[in-house]
Amino acid sequence: MTDDKALRLALADRLTASGHLHTAPWRTAVEEVPRHEFLSGGFFEPVPGSAPTAWRPVMPDDPRWLARCYDDDSLVTQIADTIAPRDIRGEILRAPTSSRTLPSLVVRMLEELQVEDGHRVLEIGSGYSTGLLCHRLGGDCVTSVEVDADVAGAARVALGNCGYCPQVITGDGLAGDPHGAPYDRLIATCGVIDLPYAWVEQTRPGGTILATLSGWLYASELARLTVHEDGTARGQLLGGQVSFMLARPQLPPPLGTLPDLNAGHERPATLAPDVLNDWNTRFVAQFAAPHAQRVTLTWEGRETHVLLDVEEGSWAALARDGDTWTVRQDGPARLWDAVEDEVTRWRTDGAPPLEAFEVAVTPEGQTATWTKV
Repeated sequence: MTDDKALRLALADRLTASGHLHTAPWRTAVEEVPRHEFLSGGFFEPVPGSAPTAWRPVMPDDPRWLARCYDDDSLVTQIADTIAPRDIRGEILRAPTSSRTLPSLVVRMLEELQVEDGHRVLEIGSGYSTGLLCHRLGGDCVTSVEVDADVAGAARVALGNCGYCPQVITGDGLAGDPHGAPYDRLIATCGVIDLPYAWVEQTRPGGTILATLSGWLYASELARLTVHEDGTARGQLLGGQVSFMLARPQLPPPLGTLPDLNAGHERPATLAPDVLNDWNTRFVAQFAAPHAQRVTLTWEGRETHVLLDVEEGSWAALARDGDTWTVRQDGPARLWDAVEDEVTRWRTDGAPPLEAFEVAVTPEGQTATWTKV
């Protein structure tokens, strides 16, 4: 038995024992698809103790590389949109922009997709998951859309080395693939703030969309929606605090220059900003302010938390006065008023878990409701 075959079998055992891998077809796919082919260009690992996080390359000639390819870990493969592991000697402090998702999340999502033989699948984002889909359904049934030309090219090579020939399209995944529609299933391996209606249009009635919904406060959850004959899609959040890098067209804009925090209108805050430290509360807050970004700083000697909606020009600054907080707001929207209203309404309903939320996508946009506890 080759070293990588033993590693694949061991990975399948771990994923089964952890409760992520349930069915025989997906277990067989994990056992047969070589994840290391999708990491043949190396990957980046974080430098221990670095702050902000620094990254250093791990290349295939590193004795740790092969075993690390089969760890249940997300492995960064690109930094700052263009920088690959082969481009770096030493360390880099820029932000990751592409990675190979941890296998436990990949197989969980594939199980949640509930595919059947003969289903045609549109995948947003290309990589190891594409190989697993090809093994399960056959390459003719898989279309993958990847926004990054380098990532798409590497995926085509890796898939070819594995013996798979799906259609891999270089393009904006948010636009999907109208020419190949309708699809039975659509799965996205990136986060989205607003689920594109194009995905609903390109999924047949009765079909399934599986995607991670997020916001610029970076709390996200996996949602599974069913497309209906009336052109809408509805479904539940699945829980588990699933997190992906956002689709590039939906990344937040640069913050730019901070506004004058002495402007605007001030009042006592009903909720302190530390409510946003809780994942579920932050996810709820994003419904009220999906395009707000959060900055923490010291302003005039006081701890201050700022929410900024750069696109709209609105902001809210919360400052501590002893044991209490005040909020000062300006712009077209009162961001903290909206957050307090949404979070208070959710808490009044018993703070239901995110699995109690239903998401609906229509031509008019995306909404979410929850069931009271």
